Amino acid sequence: MAADEALEAVAEILSPHCRVTRMSDGALIADWRRTRFLGMTTADVRKFTDGSPEERAEVVTGLMRAGCARTRRRHRTDTEVGLWLRGVHLLIRTMGFGRALRLLTLAVPDYARADPPGPEDVARLKRAVQSHSRGSWLLDDDCKSAAVTAFLLLRRSGLDAVLHVGVREHPFALHAWTSSGGLCIPDADPRGHAFTPVLSISRAGR
Repeated sequence: MAADEALEAVAEILSPHCRVTRMSDGALIADWRRTRFLGMTTADVRKFTDGSPEERAEVVTGLMRAGCARTRRRHRTDTEVGLWLRGVHLLIRTMGFGRALRLLTLAVPDYARADPPGPEDVARLKRAVQSHSRGSWLLDDDCKSAAVTAFLLLRRSGLDAVLHVGVREHPFALHAWTSSGGLCIPDADPRGHAFTPVLSISRAGR
């Protein structure tokens, strides 16, 4: 990962009162609330962006203990989920699924928190998405809008998620879903029909 992208990834998890600046030997985090500075070595930055989950967890835990990283996830309200869902749906209808997918996934941060997605967080989002999808004549239970919305909101909350597009041959059909925390939004096999994934996106734009 390039140096600028690495700093952007670090900035994604920092508390609002902290700023990160690139240095010749790593990075410097300025904590303006406590009027102090915290240094990160080049090795720490690499662990955070390109290291194993264990190495990344070590760096994140250190930042949390120092009070520089967010420790609580923000849960989206049902109203917010509905607004995102409608916006994604209209963009897909206007631009087409492929172009909208390329555009929207650029807004997804590469970084996912070291702690795994909690089933309760994913289940809460799934209930909200299903409620708005089935209760709106505009959305009409559209799997593409539901899957993309879930992927965007989960990843923007710092949770790991993968967006899948699958195909079924007989009869031919396409289906999209997002998997996270052992759950799928919407279901990966609606009405008991299995779909073979032909595209999976786990990082921004790819």
